[in-house]
Amino acid sequence: MLSIVIPVFNEQESLDALYGEIRGVVSEQGYAVDLIFVDDGSTDGSWQVIQRLSDCDPSVRGIRFRRNFGKAAALSAGFAEARGDRIMTLDADLQDDPREIPRFLEAIGQGVDVVSGWKKVRHDPWHKVGPSRVFNWMVSRMTGVVLHDHNCGMKCYRREIFDEVRLYGELHRFVPVLAAARGYRVGELVINHRPRRHGNSKYGVTRFVKGFLDLLTVKFLTGFSQRPQHILGTVGLMSFLLGAILLVYLTIYWVIAQAAPHLHLLPLHQRPLMIYSVGFLLLGGQLMSIGFIAELIIAYHQHDTRNFSVAERTPSASDRAADAPREPGSTVHE
Repeated sequence: MLSIVIPVFNEQESLDALYGEIRGVVSEQGYAVDLIFVDDGSTDGSWQVIQRLSDCDPSVRGIRFRRNFGKAAALSAGFAEARGDRIMTLDADLQDDPREIPRFLEAIGQGVDVVSGWKKVRHDPWHKVGPSRVFNWMVSRMTGVVLHDHNCGMKCYRREIFDEVRLYGELHRFVPVLAAARGYRVGELVINHRPRRHGNSKYGVTRFVKGFLDLLTVKFLTGFSQRPQHILGTVGLMSFLLGAILLVYLTIYWVIAQAAPHLHLLPLHQRPLMIYSVGFLLLGGQLMSIGFIAELIIAYHQHDTRNFSVAERTPSASDRAADAPREPGSTVHE
């Protein structure tokens, strides 16, 4: 079964057309579909449209939030309700073309675990396209997951990914990065991107600021979530050593100043370098202390956290015995 999760926020005018396009594709291809609309606190008539579609089509289900919680929360709710072993996500603004769905499923069938869309030809304003390309380049460089369009809302996943990847905040655009960190294979498809027909974009300039902060979070989660001291301790140790070297220099400076007063060297308390040296020492000590505390927290909760991902297992001896054919009349002793 294919589950399609669609977050909705004030898209009343688009929902009927989107449903019609999706229904046409899945009927033509013969897919068993599970269509989930998540109303993320819409203030127009989006929920009434979802209710009507659900009444007419039993494969359509709706979830309504009490207020706007964000796209990541809407996707999480949809993923939790999804019944299929393949999960598609689409935006509700009709810019994603449902006719691309078979290509995504074909890529999943070829061994890829996550397929992300690439809006190679975009029909968005220049002030969104330019910063988005810079952001995508930065994400690819920092995470090692090279995609042209991390922000694309059209993606397809294997269901088991969401047993290991948890969404919160605004991390929905980084699911391929989080999945790749667990060992899943990530691919990309060029898709048909269409102009917006109704309404306005729900994202502004602040999205890129939040996205950059989320990128730093993802970089830490994927690179150092099991070894925070490696980054905190490294930076802290470098700061501590720099402060110690500067203090040694200032000590030699003080000895020279005491031994040769005719040089008229400045007293230590008048040298800004003294303040910087102490600051580097304190910063280094604090970072290393935070690193130790983070390591203790991880060690304490390690029994609740899987820091690995299992692709498959060979059957055990008991499994082979259970599957072995038995002769007629034989009995099993426990």
